[in-house]
Amino acid sequence: MAGWNADTAAGPLGAGAVTLVEGSSFCISLPNGDILAEHPHGLFVHDARILSGWSLTVNDQKLEPLAAETKEPYRALFVGRISRSEGYADSPLIVERLREVGAGIQEQVIVRNYSPDPVECEITMRAEADFADLFEVKEASIQRHWDETRRVDGDALIISAAWEHVRKGVMIRANGAEMTSETVTYRVSVPPHGNWNTVLTVVPTTDASGPAEAFVHSDGDGLSPRDRRRREWVSRIPALQMGNRSIERTLRRSYDDLGALRIEDPNHPDRVVVAAGAPWFMTLFGRDSLWASHMALAVDPSLALGTLQTLAERQGTVVDPMSEEEPGKILHEVRLDVSSGLSLGGKSTYYGSVDATPLFVDVIGAVSRWGFAKETIAALLPHADRALDWIRDYGDKDGDGFVEYERLNPQGLINQGWKDSWDGINFADGRLAEPPIALCEVQGYVYAAYTARAWMAYDTGDKALGDELADRAAQLKKRFNEKFWIPERGYYAIALDGKKRQVDACASNMGHCLVYGLVDDDKAPQVAQRLMSPEMFSGWGVRTLASDMGAYNPASYHNGSVWPHDNAIVAAGLLRYGFVAEAQRISTALLEAAEYSDGRLPELFCGFSRDHLAAPVPYPTACSPQAWAATAPILLITSLMRYDTHVSRGGLWIDPVLPESYGDLHITNAPLGGGRITIDITASTPSVQGLPPGIVFHRGHRPWITELVDQARMQ
Repeated sequence: MAGWNADTAAGPLGAGAVTLVEGSSFCISLPNGDILAEHPHGLFVHDARILSGWSLTVNDQKLEPLAAETKEPYRALFVGRISRSEGYADSPLIVERLREVGAGIQEQVIVRNYSPDPVECEITMRAEADFADLFEVKEASIQRHWDETRRVDGDALIISAAWEHVRKGVMIRANGAEMTSETVTYRVSVPPHGNWNTVLTVVPTTDASGPAEAFVHSDGDGLSPRDRRRREWVSRIPALQMGNRSIERTLRRSYDDLGALRIEDPNHPDRVVVAAGAPWFMTLFGRDSLWASHMALAVDPSLALGTLQTLAERQGTVVDPMSEEEPGKILHEVRLDVSSGLSLGGKSTYYGSVDATPLFVDVIGAVSRWGFAKETIAALLPHADRALDWIRDYGDKDGDGFVEYERLNPQGLINQGWKDSWDGINFADGRLAEPPIALCEVQGYVYAAYTARAWMAYDTGDKALGDELADRAAQLKKRFNEKFWIPERGYYAIALDGKKRQVDACASNMGHCLVYGLVDDDKAPQVAQRLMSPEMFSGWGVRTLASDMGAYNPASYHNGSVWPHDNAIVAAGLLRYGFVAEAQRISTALLEAAEYSDGRLPELFCGFSRDHLAAPVPYPTACSPQAWAATAPILLITSLMRYDTHVSRGGLWIDPVLPESYGDLHITNAPLGGGRITIDITASTPSVQGLPPGIVFHRGHRPWITELVDQARMQ
């Protein structure tokens, strides 16, 4: 995950912790619904923890958890029971807590009495609010201590806090309760075989005088604002049916998680972007948001457009070593409400990413194929050109043709590619690589940026710019295959170090180079063979690092784990070079792994061999849901469908190689060129209905951008 350092990982969330997410709000709790301050729990709104404690007791007894079921990404039902003080094994009291996250939380509490006698109950909720920044909670280091005041106002408990000139507040509303400065209490008699219920709400306040925004559960239709937002999202995305119901469930879960991870650009509320993931990265990231929205183009291309537009507005303009901002550079992450001393680089926006800038240009090229108005794409081209200027002037500081990174300040990330843990880039013997470091996959992204912008230049009649960038791409491909290839081992070095030595570890990074066509055709079979070797392929997916490397550790963050998004990219690259069986094997393994986590692929899981352990082993602090993990199943399936479009060239291409075990596929409401199409794949034979005027269906692969550039260059 971008922005992560393995040496500052969050402490344990607690066994079976439940994470709910909606936009920039999220809530983490125990499986009985309690939020405990000693864990990295809480209700977070805009990166600030407005509720650090939220515990329910009945007659001074805590809830013994029975079940915790996530109904939607933003709603969960917690079911528990109350122990009997007399020592009986079974309790007649069952408590349900239906929690929904939005502008705060709304929680319905139901106490059910299964005995033939009434039961007197004292139901108490204790609330704590420390207003800690997300970074403080994540790193278990609360640095700021707020001056807190509490007051009861009718049926509301208002907690206000001040730190220097900053004011925050939270309102807890509980109709009919007895309120003190510490607790909300109900004294009730629950009838025999009956129940009692109430609803509590917790919302942030701007000035402690009222809610920052209403938390209305229904508006005549029985739907909460979150439900209506989800219904609107579902109406805009494809609906699918698949013969393999398990895979269908995983894809539907991906759609739901992607919908919940959408956040609004604060400066443009109508513009939606993709947050990186819960619990710690519910904000805009350059690399993560670009990859996730790119992988989800077939579901909702507007997510990629909104992400591009938002990143373009925050594109670097000055040289600032502390934030690592440089002219033309695309940001690494934005934090909404954090202490500047805690965020990376000491500022709310941090630019320490070597790959977000070339990926930005590549995604503009991808989005341009999906049928947006020409003026919409044209408005992004100056930003693409500034990004290319950054590649030339700042990304390649030594002028050797490769883009390298080296952090500019001691607060920044040591490693600035997607494997950004401090020990993520190493030699075969386990030694750490020394910067400046040129990652192999970054050269692939730069190659993609050159070819994408070259094609857009040719497409608008600017042959001079197209030829210039096509030449740069050709030179990069030639030099890459000379300098990164290790012929005696049959794979590409993960990087070149500061002395231009090959960092000779065998890693998954080289699989990204396949996607863009950077790998020479004669080398691709050896790359595919190495990626699928027992050292690299765990049985659940391709490991980040081969098991015969010195730094290998199956339970590490980047040195032997399995990342779904990484695998989806590798599978797409293998398909480009014709390695169908290998791509099918990766896809099937990942989709089978999802079955062990209720259809949701986590950010990563451990790299233990499937022969050694029969189930995928969770990584303890993996984000879930997480954007590029949620979109990985989408990319896996669309890649095996070989499904893509180029609206300006009037074509839609499908040439499926889905394994027989996946069954037939039926998709309706799929977006294409401003219209909606229906796709059927029966026994590997595709058909399409509802094509927009001017779009022709082709059986085969979409012409690669590199092919189009070569054709245009020769004209």
